Amino acid sequence: MKSIVAASGLALLLSGAPALAQDVESLPTDEETVFDDNWVSIGLGAIYSPSYNGSDDYVFSPVPIVQGQLGTVGISPRPAGVALDFVNDDSEGATISGGISARLNRNRAVQIEDPVVLTYGELDTAFEVGPTIGISFPGVLNQFDSLSVNVDALWDVAGAHDGVIVSPSVTYFTPLSRGVAISLSVGGDYVDDDYADYYYSVPAGGPLAPFRADGGWESVGVNLLTGIDLDGDLANGGLALIVLGGYSRMLGDAKRTPFTSVRGDADQWLGALGIGYTF
Repeated sequence: MKSIVAASGLALLLSGAPALAQDVESLPTDEETVFDDNWVSIGLGAIYSPSYNGSDDYVFSPVPIVQGQLGTVGISPRPAGVALDFVNDDSEGATISGGISARLNRNRAVQIEDPVVLTYGELDTAFEVGPTIGISFPGVLNQFDSLSVNVDALWDVAGAHDGVIVSPSVTYFTPLSRGVAISLSVGGDYVDDDYADYYYSVPAGGPLAPFRADGGWESVGVNLLTGIDLDGDLANGGLALIVLGGYSRMLGDAKRTPFTSVRGDADQWLGALGIGYTF
């Protein structure tokens, strides 16, 4: 989960949270913004996070990000992937999103810093694809904030873990001023037996005690992001800086596996810094 919420949160603030990142007290509601028609945000972030899910070794990783609206298709980022929204709901109240999400999962495929865990070898990269659906409620506590609920259900189609991961999340977004916005998100990952067995089971014959992992909740976490527009106006696009801090907790067999309980830590922290441009 360490990079999932990081990437999605970075992109939310890199994009200026279309039509929401406006001064709560002074900005007219009919003012034109860069998000009124087709728009694209591109960005790059650096995340400092555990080297694998459950590790207590930390590494830096780059995060390229793309988000936007092209015609009737909405583009949202995922960690090492993307989601496409085909619903195109532009109603005034609550809006629905729905489409396809896809990503690469490189957990324990690269950057394994622990020498004991490394003796079990690097795993294959999974390519996960599946439906995504969400609903967003604008104007919860002020005129320009929003509360969003989203669920991704992804299947590995590359023959790595051959399992399923379901990732629900709840995000609250609000501007603090015309040039500064924050996003608070809470989410988790629920995995099936195939997924858990691939990443968290420990085979016999190695330096760690054998362990057989079953599915269940892999982790839950919370993240706080701050976006700062460099010209003081998130609504007109351009360059923006993002700062992120987050915490997640490994659960179930993802916590009990010796990869976490002996060689790692159930407490997972992350920090990130990013820059993006919206046009």
